[in-house]
Amino acid sequence: MNEKEIIEAVRLAVEKFSGGVEKMTLALAETLAAETMKIAENAGVKAVVCVSDEAGNPKTVKCMDDSYIASYGIAVNKAYTSVALKMPTSELKKLAQPGQPLYGVQFTGEGRIIIFGGGEPLYSKSGRIIGGLGVSGGSEEQDTGIANDGAKFFEKIT
Repeated sequence: MNEKEIIEAVRLAVEKFSGGVEKMTLALAETLAAETMKIAENAGVKAVVCVSDEAGNPKTVKCMDDSYIASYGIAVNKAYTSVALKMPTSELKKLAQPGQPLYGVQFTGEGRIIIFGGGEPLYSKSGRIIGGLGVSGGSEEQDTGIANDGAKFFEKIT
């Protein structure tokens, strides 16, 4: 570890001891993205992983070798959607079906709203959304599972 990495590790430890992380840092986003890519690799998925901040803006985007070009924008927008609507995109899918209260929501937000699984909001210990995780590259079921496992990892490290 270099000095910068040590300082960041100590800062994260202090935040955790004092009640948890309240802001998405680049180091935290990179850690989550790396673990999520391991989860995707274990699932046999060549994914793109995006971790966003509390405003839905990407903190980091990682593309596994041979991932789909289209997965980049989809992963970024899944992370954005999960923050913007404060719910997993798999839950939004249910609400956006014909006859449901959010039917048509995917046509709002300048085309950034994604209504299929693979996006998870990321919460601080105090319950505040501090970011989003978007995964794209596999089937909807695979993306949903990978993002869910990534969000569980995030809970453990914050």
